[in-house]
Amino acid sequence: MELELIFIDAVVAAGHRPHIVKMAADGFQDPDCHVRFMESHRQIAVHLEATGLPVTFIAPSLYMENLLEAAETIREQGTIFAPAGEGRVGFVAASDVAKLAAHVLTSKGHDDQTYVVTGPEALSYADLADRFSAVFARQVDYQDMPDQAAKDQMLASGLTSWQADGTIELFDWIRGGGFDTVNSAVRELTGTGARPLGDWLGEMRGAFLGPPPDIPPSPF
Repeated sequence: MELELIFIDAVVAAGHRPHIVKMAADGFQDPDCHVRFMESHRQIAVHLEATGLPVTFIAPSLYMENLLEAAETIREQGTIFAPAGEGRVGFVAASDVAKLAAHVLTSKGHDDQTYVVTGPEALSYADLADRFSAVFARQVDYQDMPDQAAKDQMLASGLTSWQADGTIELFDWIRGGGFDTVNSAVRELTGTGARPLGDWLGEMRGAFLGPPPDIPPSPF
């Protein structure tokens, strides 16, 4: 956060007034969202708005690419572990967010706008497991986790306590319905619809399943 604030102040001090596009996260615009990651974006937004610079906020839902963190357990155990309960998320592909951001940066009429960006459907983690099973033709299950067990696992994987606590807050936001929304922002601003999860999974098959067992690993 500090680096973004320093950058904003440097832009102001230079006397320029460029159009700023701030990447945030859906929830930052909601004062009732107390996930520390979103609160950091909110503090930056307040600072930006105080400068009077022309600004557009892009607030994606969770990225499909975040699911790559589960690749190892899917490969080895056929299970997605998460403390998400029955919460649903409008997962969005990073490429769709990039296309939308490029459009905002290269066209007029977006000053003082906030665009929440989602994929085409809101899915629970049980739904995710079903999609994984269908695309990869193998059984993938979802196991809901208690917060403390999830936090212990995160700490063991190398996350700091601050990051782990923030991730638990994020999953609490998911369970409370904070990401249970979809919209047509990608289609409206880019002319093409947001990618469905199944298409993205097909493209990322290698990352989740690894090389076929009859192909030896590369020595390089």
